[in-house]
Formats: sequence, structure tokens, C-alpha cells
Amino acid sequence: MDTKAYLKRINYHGSLTPSAETLRELQLAHLLAVPFENLSIHAKQPIVLADEALFTKIVERRRGGFCYECNGLFASLLRALGFEVAMLSAEVANADGAFGPAFDHMTLMVSLEQRWLVDVGFGDSFREPLLLDEPGEQLQGSCAYQIVTDDSVFTLRQRIEDGEWKAQYRFTLQPHEYDDYAEMCRYHQTSPESHFTRARICSLATEEGRITLSDMRFISTSTTNEKEERNLTSDAEYATILRERFGIVMTS
Repeated sequence: MDTKAYLKRINYHGSLTPSAETLRELQLAHLLAVPFENLSIHAKQPIVLADEALFTKIVERRRGGFCYECNGLFASLLRALGFEVAMLSAEVANADGAFGPAFDHMTLMVSLEQRWLVDVGFGDSFREPLLLDEPGEQLQGSCAYQIVTDDSVFTLRQRIEDGEWKAQYRFTLQPHEYDDYAEMCRYHQTSPESHFTRARICSLATEEGRITLSDMRFISTSTTNEKEERNLTSDAEYATILRERFGIVMTS
């Protein structure tokens, strides 16, 4: 792991001491630099769950990725810096509140003096690590999160506009390796039932909110949930937005 190159990729210049504050700063830096995107799937570029391949894609080629890629490589960086990290299997909640299959999502647990939930691969979600064993709400700006526990199952919830809590995903603390995610990673690359094969997505957190390319729509959202949206008219315009706003140039 070339940690210097990785830290340069995410514009990180802070402390490297394995601490809660370093972890917070690293997660935020990652989210502001590395897009959540599924463009490889639509370009028919196979996704390889191995540190070397992911480093080449995310660091050297300055791409992003989806959960297995972003969280997998981030876990490798954290380990190289001296953090204790476990890759966890998560089941993602759908619009109706039902949960998907195991390994539908990869999230991370980092153990310091306290245990932290860490995630740089879930799109628009918590920007700073969450205390895993804190049952109360955890505020981040205008957003509130909560981790509730039922026996060995933990559920991440976010408070939505009407004040109710909506589940994002649930997980256990069983640690896993890349091979354990391989089947679901193939599913999300190939199945017409996967939302990743249905539309291109590229999304990046910004200091002001978030920018997203959803197929031919460019969406800017502020931290106060004000939204601007416009339709792109050509592949050339799409490529320009992708390059200028997300730093991505797609190659064969």
C-alpha cells in the first residue's frame, strides 16, 4: 500500500496517529474526494475485489467505486496506518423497509478505545464515523443517525423529514474477507434486478452538499436540501461534467 499516494488522492494532510479524530478526518476527506459510482458496470469493466486492483482504479486512475471497492480499499489504508478494521456484511433496507440479502453492502467497524461504524461507500449517508455502542441519536449537521441493537444485529437508522426514523441497513459484527462478497458483487454487476445495472450513477459529497450525475441528469443538493437539477443533452456534455465536477475520465 502506497499510503502517501492514497493520502494525496484524498487530499489528506492531517495526523496519521490512529485516533478517533484522525479516523473522522480521513472518512470526511475520502467522501469529499472519491465519488460513489457504478460507471465500470456500464462500461463493461469487470470489478476485481483485491487491494492492488482497487488501488490502481481509485488512486492511480482517480476513479470512484461502489461499496465493496471504496470501503474495501479504505479498510486497507486504515490498516496500513495502524487501525484495527473489520469488513462487515450489511443488508440494505428498501423503500418499504424490508432488508436485502447478506453481503448486499460492505461497511466497516474500527476498534479504538470505542467501536466506530465507518462507511465511505453508501452514497448520501453519515459523513463522520458513528459510535457503534451509542444507543441515542448522533447528530451531524442537520442530519441525525441512530444505531439500534437487537441481540447481535445492529441497524443504522436516519431521521427523515417528518421526524420518523428510516432504516438504512442492518449488520452483524462478524468480520469478512473480499471472497465473501464475491457473489453479491457479481450480482450487482450483471443482474437486471440490481439497481446498479439499471442506471449510471456518480455522486460526490461537497462542502456545500452533494453533486450527482444520475444518467443524463445533473443534480446539485445543498446541506439545507435545496436542489437544482438539469438534463444533459449529449454524451459530450456528460463527459465534460464527469471530468470537471468529479475528476473522472472514462477510458476503455
